[in-house]
Amino acid sequence: MTDPKATVSLTIDGRRVHVPAGTSIHKACEAANIDTPTLCWAENLTPVNVCRVCVVEVEGSRALVPSCARAVEEDMIVETDSERVRHSRKMVLEFLGSGVDLSQADELAEWVDHYGADLDRYDQPGLPAQRMNEKPKIQDDLYIRDYDKCVLCYKCVEACGDDAQHTYAIAVSGRGFDARISTEFDVTLPDSACVYCGNCIGVCPTGAIQFKTEFDMREAGEWRPEDQSVTTTVCSFCGVGCNLELHTQDDRIVKVTSPTDHSVTQGHLCIKGRFGWTYVQPPKRR
Repeated sequence: MTDPKATVSLTIDGRRVHVPAGTSIHKACEAANIDTPTLCWAENLTPVNVCRVCVVEVEGSRALVPSCARAVEEDMIVETDSERVRHSRKMVLEFLGSGVDLSQADELAEWVDHYGADLDRYDQPGLPAQRMNEKPKIQDDLYIRDYDKCVLCYKCVEACGDDAQHTYAIAVSGRGFDARISTEFDVTLPDSACVYCGNCIGVCPTGAIQFKTEFDMREAGEWRPEDQSVTTTVCSFCGVGCNLELHTQDDRIVKVTSPTDHSVTQGHLCIKGRFGWTYVQPPKRR
């Protein structure tokens, strides 16, 4: 067991950093105000280190290591911006962009520009990149699934499983290019074990799972994040005290999230907190 009072001293990009023992390299970078791109990592989820966007170079290690899952060690020397690291991150981003629609992956857009990644690099005339090319699955009025945007980061699976909901309604199905997030036997969401907590939406980094309200507004060209405001309040459905972040546009709620650093929710909600807000505003009349 790690001594909670023990500290580890290491060097990151030539800077000496002191962090508690057991801290991941990623969190140590945060402590040193060094930005590290992530995709499959989230503050409120267990690291699964599958995306390899956060890799760093550790002296003495043959391969680049995922900073989200590797714990710091005494006198470890870490490089987060070496040529090898930059090349690897750029290549991963280009591979992702070749087979997946990253147009709504806001977390990655800045890093794509930072590393000069060409998301069309592997989509060449005569040799087009292979994509799912499936229409979004719309099976209810709460949220949609768009496999053309899914990067298989496992975040939704973790949120549906041990890290939050313990429902286990979804998992990775298939292998290779046919791998996708699916319900058991690929039944529809209403027929599955899904309880519609929407925690999968809360952690999805690419818009592969998103609110039906957001999807409809995007399809109609009415989604304007720059005109939206976020108001924090407390859910009124029960006495647990979950914090809600109400995203509003044109004086209407368009979606609800929860702060990942809130002691009650850690970013997760139930169906009432996530979707039970339509009673405060009348439906649009046609």
